[in-house]
Amino acid sequence: MSGKEMLQFGRVDEVNINGTCHVIEACLEFGIQRLVYVSTYNVVFGGKEIVNGNESLPYFPIDEHVDSYGRSKSVAEQLVLKSNGHPFKKNNRKCLYTCAVRPAAIYGPGEERHLPRIVSLAKLGLVPFKIGEPSVKTDWIYVDNLVLALILASMGLLDDIPGQKGRPIASGQPYFVSDGFPINTFEFIGPLLKTLDYDLPKSWLAVPHALFLGKVFSFFYSVLYPWLNRWWLPQPLILPAEVYKVGVTHYFSLLKAKDELCYVPIVSPREGMAATISYWQDRKRKSLDGPTIYAWLFCLIGLPALFATAYLPDIGPVPILRTIGLFIFKSMWMMRLAFAIAVSAHVSEGVFAWCLAKKVDPANAKGWFWQTLALGVFSLRLLLKRARK
Repeated sequence: MSGKEMLQFGRVDEVNINGTCHVIEACLEFGIQRLVYVSTYNVVFGGKEIVNGNESLPYFPIDEHVDSYGRSKSVAEQLVLKSNGHPFKKNNRKCLYTCAVRPAAIYGPGEERHLPRIVSLAKLGLVPFKIGEPSVKTDWIYVDNLVLALILASMGLLDDIPGQKGRPIASGQPYFVSDGFPINTFEFIGPLLKTLDYDLPKSWLAVPHALFLGKVFSFFYSVLYPWLNRWWLPQPLILPAEVYKVGVTHYFSLLKAKDELCYVPIVSPREGMAATISYWQDRKRKSLDGPTIYAWLFCLIGLPALFATAYLPDIGPVPILRTIGLFIFKSMWMMRLAFAIAVSAHVSEGVFAWCLAKKVDPANAKGWFWQTLALGVFSLRLLLKRARK
């Protein structure tokens, strides 16, 4: 989980803790013999460096988690593992077997938590810096590898395998799973952003500074808690838990999963990223592309400001704007002419974009018209680039 959803404390607890309790209760009620819980690295990681960690690590202290997601997942995992071996309500001769799979950050076609947010921020030009040091490494897991791990974990809970006595091998056990290739997050996502023609920052921001920035965003969005699920509230730039995820080294050994579940990643990181890039290229082709947030601000503030300067009476900030306008354009007549030319250019570019989009991107023709009407050449150049491909 990432973004403002992490700050919806009540909802996170309701889903991760209460929801897990309901699942356990249903298993015991209806005689479901195997329960595999999809956990997270965050049950043991909370901002302190972990190099090649394993399942013997203790849970990160509940009251020290910087986000409700990690805390609630830790509570839920412990509930699941403690339910292992619990007899069924209607048949106490049989019992529930449980285990937990702790995946790394998930990526791949259709993944909707990590990469979509990163890509959307990069599209708007809102990835101004890298966090931490180039030497920082973290794990990732391709979606097919995660599915394999879940299937193997479920098989590890079977209690009717010929020749196997006693409890299933995975009974009551946690397992770390990943692609087995720790890498710096920004090095990992670099090829994807480059392929999509989005810029990856070159400067680095130290973790303490990024953490301060994350706390500012966390406080601001906590104030807006009642509106966190509204569409008009954008995602925060960064949150404290995300600073730790990308800025502090933490990766884990696959040895236990290999030995007990026979888990070996079937898709290499190179193959996984290639499939992910292909998916995002196709997704970009089908959607309306747009410029950075700076182009939006320039046009949506600049044109109204020019109109106010050229036509409105001296009220509010208009005198200051008019002074700046006269310094640039030298006369009121030139300001009004500049506004008329700008509006004419935007309208003509919007009409041209509409006609061109009906040929090269008919599904988004209306979107291209309105976006180009508002942004002019900043939008039109993206459509022209698409037409040349």
